[in-house]
Formats: sequence, structure tokens, C-alpha cells
Amino acid sequence: MAAWPVVAVLVLLAWGGPPAAAGQKRKEMVLSEKVNQLMEWASKRSVIRMNGDKFRRLVKAPPRNYSVIVMFTALQPHRQCVVCKQADEEYQILANSWRYSSAFTNKIFFAMVDFDEGSDVFQMLNMNSAPTFINFPAKGKPKRGDTYELQVRGFAAEQLARWVADRTDVNIRVIRPPNYAGPLMLGLLLAVVGGLVYLRGSNLDFLYNKTGWAFAALCFVLAMTSGQMWNHIRGPPYAHKNPHTGQVSYIHGSSQAQFVAETHIVLLFNGGVTLGMVLLHEAATSDMDVGKRKIMCIAGIGLVVLFFSWLLSVFRSKYHGYPYRYVSC
Repeated sequence: MAAWPVVAVLVLLAWGGPPAAAGQKRKEMVLSEKVNQLMEWASKRSVIRMNGDKFRRLVKAPPRNYSVIVMFTALQPHRQCVVCKQADEEYQILANSWRYSSAFTNKIFFAMVDFDEGSDVFQMLNMNSAPTFINFPAKGKPKRGDTYELQVRGFAAEQLARWVADRTDVNIRVIRPPNYAGPLMLGLLLAVVGGLVYLRGSNLDFLYNKTGWAFAALCFVLAMTSGQMWNHIRGPPYAHKNPHTGQVSYIHGSSQAQFVAETHIVLLFNGGVTLGMVLLHEAATSDMDVGKRKIMCIAGIGLVVLFFSWLLSVFRSKYHGYPYRYVSC
């Protein structure tokens, strides 16, 4: 009977120790394989493309000691998701900035699930819109803050990086590829100005043209008041297409966000109001005959009433409950 404990110890040693230790060893082996697999894919492509099987095995299934930022999108041409393509460009910039930084580790990975490659994942997560960014943390399930507020914050790489830092404590310095459009346009502008000065060196009166400077200033003011700077900082989508109805929204329903198309619409409306005011001023001060001045006056009043009414309609759609209107719209 005394030999039984010795036999039991030998059996346990042969099987690799107690069951708990063996389970822990298997878990570590699985985790090591998953990390090695992700690191291998990340070395080839900053954003790892996943289907349903890869997502369930590497993102959903434990064990996991790393976070995965997943972009759920629909990039196939027949989906006609313009916003998905724009968001993908910014997402690639963010992932590349992390992959090629000196701080790169296996603490966080960037992945993508396309609807046509992983529709089962969309169904599993009850997801019905794209693009959507979700952080799957190293421990536990995603919380409310782990879903990126795209409509509010936009999809600029810098905004995504701030959200990633907030959710994972990983700070990513976004490095954009060189963009030569700005320097080229500046060089072209300087060349045009230099050419005009050279050709009209003896007559620089055009530099003192009030109408030209007023038009340039007006264009700048209209661009700024329409929200172009906000677009540059936040990088919002151009518009939003409802995946269920296919209806496209050009005006954001919240006062805290906007679409790029919305700024173009507001720019057009402000321009219409401004043109109406210019016509009214000309009708009141010009030396033209009375008939033409009446036509300019009526046209100016019509433009002001129409476009200002549309501006109020946009305002009412964003600030719900606003009680005033210019004309019925």
C-alpha cells in the first residue's frame, strides 16, 4: 500500500505535473502562438485583414494579453461606401505610424474586418453600420468607451490616436506621408504673382484694386464661417449613408458635429445671402437707370430671403426645438 503514493507522484510527473499547472502551460503556449502569428502578420502589413475564423480565434477567444483595434468596414466597390475608403486611408496612416515607430511592441495590434470577408462577425456583434472602430482590450470585454464615436470625432488619424491612447495607454505619434500639394500651390501662386509684377512692372495699380482684395477677403471669410477649419482638424466623413434604407444624409443631426458636404452647403447659402446684399447695395448706390436698379433690388431681396431661410432650416435641423424661422421651410 505504501507504494501507491510513489506511483501517483510518478504518474503526475509523467503528465507534466498537477492539472492546474498543465492547463496554465497550455494556455501560455496558445498565447505565445497567437502573439507570434500576429507579429508575423504585422511585420508584413500594418493592418491585419481578418475573416470570421481569424477574428474568433485571435480577438474573441482567450487567452489574450494584447489589445486589438478593429475597423469594421465595407471596402468593396459594389458597397459604394465612400466614407469607408476615406476612413481606411486615415486608419492605415495610424497603423503605419505605430508599426514603424521605435516604441512598437506586441501590446497592441491593428486589424480590419471587411463585411464581404466576415459578414458573420458583423452578425455576431449585431453591427449594422460601417465604418466602425472597436477596441478589444487585453482583459475583459469591450466597454461603451471602446467603440469610437465616429460621427462626433471624425476619422482623422490624430483623433483615432487620441482615442487609442485613452483606451490602451499606448501613445502613437502620427506621421503622415509627405504631401507636396501645399508647397506646389504656394509656388504656383508666387509664380503667378511674380509673373504679373514682371509683366506689369510699370503699372502696379492692380495691387491696389479694392474689388479684387474684397473678393479675396470674402472668399476667405465664407470658407472659415462654413466650417472648413473644423473639417481640417476633425476629418469628418463627407456624408452618411443609412445601410438599411440607402438614404444619404448631408446634414449632421447633432450640433456637435458636421459633414464635409454640410460645410459646402452652408458656404453656398452664405454666398447667396452675400450676393443678395451686394445687389441691394448696388441698387441703392449705382448710377444705372431706375428699371435696372429695381430689378437688382428685387433679385437681391429674393436671394437674401431664400438663402437665409435655408440657413435657418439647417440651423433648426441641428438645434432641435429652435422656435424661429424666416419663411416656412
